[in-house]
Formats: sequence, structure tokens, C-alpha cells
Amino acid sequence: MFSCSCHVLQESLLSSASGYSNYRGILNWCVVMLVLSNARLFLENIIKYGILVDPIQVVSLFLKDPYSWPAACLIIGVYYFFNSLLILSKHLGTISKTTGLIFHVFNLMSLLIFPSVTVLSVNSMTPVGGVLSLGVYTVLFLKLYSYQDTNRWCREIRKAKIISLFSLDMYYFVFAPTLCYQLNFPRSPRIRVRFLMRRLFEMWMVPTIQNSMKPFQEMDFSRMVERLLKLAVPNHLIWLIFFYWFFHSSMNFVAELLQFGDREFYRDWWNSETVTYFWANWNIPVHKWCLRHFYKPMMRKGVNKFLAQTAVFLVSAFFHEYLVSVPLKMFRLWAFMGMMAQVPLAWFVGRFLNGIYGNAAVWISLIIGQPVAVLMYVHDYYVIHYASSK
Repeated sequence: MFSCSCHVLQESLLSSASGYSNYRGILNWCVVMLVLSNARLFLENIIKYGILVDPIQVVSLFLKDPYSWPAACLIIGVYYFFNSLLILSKHLGTISKTTGLIFHVFNLMSLLIFPSVTVLSVNSMTPVGGVLSLGVYTVLFLKLYSYQDTNRWCREIRKAKIISLFSLDMYYFVFAPTLCYQLNFPRSPRIRVRFLMRRLFEMWMVPTIQNSMKPFQEMDFSRMVERLLKLAVPNHLIWLIFFYWFFHSSMNFVAELLQFGDREFYRDWWNSETVTYFWANWNIPVHKWCLRHFYKPMMRKGVNKFLAQTAVFLVSAFFHEYLVSVPLKMFRLWAFMGMMAQVPLAWFVGRFLNGIYGNAAVWISLIIGQPVAVLMYVHDYYVIHYASSK
């Protein structure tokens, strides 16, 4: 039957009341824009400067004088450190609980102290190389801590009194995109080549963005606020690009290559209505480690929930400061204070703001808070190394 009516009661798709949730096309638009912008930058640099980096020349220079590449040597040293642990464990076999604990504490302390001393003492170490080196050692620190904790739980279940230091499945665990060890990891049935190629292509889409710095001493308060707000947005965009590149493209690439089945590297942190929800969902590997090996053990021992959460933020603040201050060779505690400021911010947002207001507060803290801490380090580094020479 023909109807003359063409209108029905309905909401616009972008209205929250519509219930519409399929925004895949918008995500694809972001990816296409990112590809086009990077292609333009790539072509401009090729036309203007030509090919400046010869991979064969870089490898030959490294092999000829490897000590001129301290960060690469330090990262390669992780392999020899880990391999020596496996060889030692094979010779020792099983050891007592006390001996194993001493050996474990020594290993963990070495993973934090040795690379930091190397970065601080080697003058040719660049800040980027220092961050990469300390990042690799920190990841191995968290993995070994999880490995020891998980095996201790298994021994308690089986009531075993002797322990084996390491097993061959550690090789898989070290490269797997997770910080939490378990006896059997979920595995995907096969490697999807097309999926692998897409993630590999996305990993190389890194834009080049340059910003000028000017010492804050030369600005009045209004100019300083203007500069911070001006730089906060591009810094936030860089952070978003890094999130997609690392947590989606890179980690999925590694997971696909290793057929690692658990691909939950992040959840819908962009919908966070509280600060605690954001920190629990934007970096799932670290969150799982903190929850499994730090927060829940404290709760089982009767520690207050708020104190346990504060302790987690304290540990996170330490590692944030460790990964920034040591490579920059200056200690300002901006990262530490920024992380600890999340505790009262989480209380305030959770208590007084709800729904879209809470989500807006989380976004403002991301756009303004995190970039400001980064800019403070960049400013201090600029003043120390460049401003005095002018």
C-alpha cells in the first residue's frame, strides 16, 4: 500500500540519543588523511633533500665502530644478559627458595641500575637513544617480575619447595606483546599476511612535526600561557598518533607475527568519564601487570583500596620519571608530579563530575596536562643546552 508519509520520529545519527555506534568510516578517514599527509611530507623531503640515509652505510658504520652507537649497543646487551640467565639456569637446575629470591632481586636491580648508569655516564648517548634503551630494559624488568610471581603462585599451588630459574618458553614471552606471564598463552590459528602487511604499513606512517622553543623567562605570564596552549594541541595530536602507531599497529604486528591470541591492548579509553577509567583502559598491558602483580596482592594483604591505588600511581610516577629524567640527564620531577597529580584529579572528577562533563574533564587533562609536562622538560633541556650558548 502506498504511503504519503516520508517522515518518522528519529534522532540524527551523531546525537547520543540515536544509539548509533558505527564510526568505522570516520576512523578510515583519519587513516586516509594521515597517509596523504605523510605521503606529501615524504615526497617533499625526497624532492628537497634526496635520500639522506643509506641503510647499508648505517649498518657498515655500526659494524666498523659499534661504540659510536651506545644506545644500540645497550639494547643489544639485553640479548646477552637474558641469554646468560638462561645458560646459568640450565647449569644450576633447581635451587632453594632463598637463593632464588636473592638471584631474582639482583637481576631486577641490575636491569634498572646498569642501563641508567650507562646512559648517565656516556656523553654520546642521545635523549632518544636513552629513552629507547631504558624502555627495553624496563619492559624486561616487568616481564621478569611477572615471570617470577607467576611461577611462585604455581609452586604454592603444587607445594613445591625447589624452583627452576628459567625455561625455554621465556624466549616467546620476552618478545610477546604482553607484560604478564602465564603457562599457556592463547594462540591464533595462523598468521594473516594481509593483516600483517596493513599493520606494517601503518607503523611507517610517522609524521615530522617541528616546533620552536623560546625560554619562558623571556615571556610574561599571558604569553607563556598562550605558548603552552598553542603547543598543547599539536603535542596532543602527536600523542594520539603515537597511541595508534604503538598500541594498534605495532603491537598487533608483533602479535600476528607470533600468533599471540590476546589482542586487547586497549579499551575505549576515549569514552572515559573518570580519570581512573582512563588509566585502566588506555594501556592494557601495563594495567594488567599493575593489577595482577601489585594492586591485587596489596588488597589481599588488607591494604586500603585508596592506598593501594595511590601506591600504583606512585610506582607509575617513578617509572615515568625514570624514563624521562635519566635520558635527558636532568632531574626536574615534572613527570613524577604530573602522575601523582592524577590522584586528587581522579577523586575530584569521580566525585563532582559525571557523564559528558567527566569525559570532557578527562580530555582536557589529556590535552593540557600531559603536553605541559613534556613541554616543561623540553624547555628546561633547551635552556640548559642551548640558551646559555647564545
